[in-house]
Amino acid sequence: MQSLASSRRIREVRAARQRAASATMAVSALRGSDPGEPRVAVVAGRAVGNAVRRNRAKRRLRAAARQVALPAVDLVVDARPAAVDAPFERLPADLRRLTTRALGRVSR
Repeated sequence: MQSLASSRRIREVRAARQRAASATMAVSALRGSDPGEPRVAVVAGRAVGNAVRRNRAKRRLRAAARQVALPAVDLVVDARPAAVDAPFERLPADLRRLTTRALGRVSR
């Protein structure tokens, strides 16, 4: 798993509108031109909480992404407030399910 660091590419992934959400996170996905490793960006806005809670949510979601066999796509994972306090076992399961749902959607 690689990091998706380009803000331009993050905007492109979000603009594709292939998105799925749960109480813990929202996942936007876009198949890239590179068939290599998946690239993931984890984002947490102020709605998640103060800096400590935002960083904890991002750490937990990155750890969950390392546990899941993700397809070779670009993903933007938006943390939600529940990601901080949810049982960790739920996060990889949610990520796997939401990635599958987001990739199944057709952009309009």
